[in-house]
Amino acid sequence: KTSSSSALGPDGLNIAQSFFKPIHNTTPPPPTTRNTKISVVGVGNVGMAIAQTILTQSLADELALVDVNPDKLRGEMLDLQHAAAFLPRTKISASVDFSSTVGSDLVIVTAGARQIVGESRLNLLQRNVSLFRKVVPPLAAASPECVLMVVSNPVDVLTYVAWKLSGFPSNRVVGSGTNLDSSRFRFLIADHLDLNAQDVQAYIVGEHGDSSVALWSSISVGGVPILSFLERQQIAYEKQTLEKIHKEVVEGAYEVIRLKGYTSWAIGYSAASLARAILRDQRSIHPVSVLAKGFYGIDGGEPFLSLPAQLGRSGVLGVTNVHLTEEEANKLRESAKTILELQTQLGI
Repeated sequence: KTSSSSALGPDGLNIAQSFFKPIHNTTPPPPTTRNTKISVVGVGNVGMAIAQTILTQSLADELALVDVNPDKLRGEMLDLQHAAAFLPRTKISASVDFSSTVGSDLVIVTAGARQIVGESRLNLLQRNVSLFRKVVPPLAAASPECVLMVVSNPVDVLTYVAWKLSGFPSNRVVGSGTNLDSSRFRFLIADHLDLNAQDVQAYIVGEHGDSSVALWSSISVGGVPILSFLERQQIAYEKQTLEKIHKEVVEGAYEVIRLKGYTSWAIGYSAASLARAILRDQRSIHPVSVLAKGFYGIDGGEPFLSLPAQLGRSGVLGVTNVHLTEEEANKLRESAKTILELQTQLGI
């Protein structure tokens, strides 16, 4: 286990015991008082963006970082610890051992193999499944009551893999899914209307990928449904225009990767928003990857894909019954089939 030194000076002088005078006749903290612990597995660009956002938003009392590269791991831990004077107090530790995650309330998995040029999607998936076989069981054993959040891509299929390998009930395994896609969607609409994206309610559901579905029929701005507003005002709009916006959402990540080499900050904020909803029992609605069987006419197999779900302290509390047009429902079911085809080839 890696931690910063508590001893000062070349002779290991420890002044912690003499620096403070103890208060006499104290009582221990009440048994209901406990710290909130988050573990982040993988300290790449995405993992560190998530860790940094968690720290700045004061979402945990303890943050444990896990990675296979001990030097980078310790370097990242020290870099965060050196910012302690500017952040809410959080205990930060780092280890290559999964035992450091014991007692976590939330475990966020960002570790994953990168796609090699010319490599098939299925082969990449198989390599990630092999990685998850090493990672997920010890995490589940260390924190059997935690909520497990998967951020690694392809997130929908790997959330399914994590669910199978962990043995957790489906409500305690969630993927970051299209939460970020929906944020991009809301930004584009808000940017066009020149207003705050928080006033736009809009969902991208289905696969976090090319077969995702934009729920145009349920978009509202300040409580005003957009499509019915356009119809009432007799404002003409073309379906191609709507699809162009959706395409821009899907291609948004590719553009960021092309320009800077990877995505990090947006997914950091996205994951932190999910962590806040879960750990603070906010019961807010987010489009995240969940077990979709039985919802919106999805009956075959056990596909994981994004649906607007209510999140709280026990993970996924329920799936919102959003009205879908027949076309949207059909596209969602097609998205489920796309994911199922991959899941069935994994042998889990």
